[in-house]
Amino acid sequence: MTTRQAPRERLTPAAVRTVLGDIPPEELGVCDAHDHLFFASPALPGQELDDAGAALAELDAFAALGGRAVVQWTPWGLGPRAGELPGLSRRSGVHVVSATGLHQARHYDPDELRRVHGGLAGLFVRELTAAPVRAGLIKVAGAYHRLDDHARHVMAAAAEAHHATDAPIGVHLEAGTAAMDVLDLLCRTHGVPPHRVILGHLHRFPDARIHREAAEAGAFLAFDGPSRAHHAGDWRLLDCLEALAGAGHSHRILLGGDTVTAAARSGADGPGMPFLLGGLRPRIERELGPGVASAIFVENPARAFAAHWRRP
Repeated sequence: MTTRQAPRERLTPAAVRTVLGDIPPEELGVCDAHDHLFFASPALPGQELDDAGAALAELDAFAALGGRAVVQWTPWGLGPRAGELPGLSRRSGVHVVSATGLHQARHYDPDELRRVHGGLAGLFVRELTAAPVRAGLIKVAGAYHRLDDHARHVMAAAAEAHHATDAPIGVHLEAGTAAMDVLDLLCRTHGVPPHRVILGHLHRFPDARIHREAAEAGAFLAFDGPSRAHHAGDWRLLDCLEALAGAGHSHRILLGGDTVTAAARSGADGPGMPFLLGGLRPRIERELGPGVASAIFVENPARAFAAHWRRP
């Protein structure tokens, strides 16, 4: 007696979902793997990123140094202004990937959260597959050294949306903490493959053992935030990257600027997006080698943000 096996799902070719449409991963190019062109939160009054002209200037400065792609991690409800991203992408010549998802509860009006609480997975899937400008990333967030109820609920919805679409999940780790708790919840509890998870802000908690454990688990590790003058992790960044590369994990590293205030842009007081290529890339090439630099800025983002997209 023979048993009939269920037909295997036919995979679509891997593609990065940009605001101008899907592209082959190899077309992504030099990438700022975590940044913001627009961002507005009630938790940061008066610090909104809401100037389209300044956003274009930032993209142009990044492109002038060889930058070809920027991933905006601004999720639903925090002013991503997705409708303006295609025009900025066309004018600058820079690929832009936008996000859906949800940040920490403190960034939202409680009534707004209650309104969407029961339908988050559907909201994420719609923004990934059916919105006029489709997202290419689900952004979620943990709490400091733990996962609160809000984070667990949002991450469960993100996992459901991932399984429906194959979208990657980017995680805001508060002060770089709770990385392994996040992987345990997303991967062990909800079945998300580790290589579909991007752990953000790890430079803020420069524990080489945690970094190595997360890399060994198969996640991507994003070191993002040199635009933050009040963070003390910048001077440890090269040491963190060197430790990972030395342990054989250079293929897991991503780098981003995470510019979330107008003052942090290159046209104001902060280094902004261009610093990644004008400041950090030469040091990485010199101290870790051009192969590691190419992996961080080109090969790794192409793998991290590519998906075999499904439409439920």
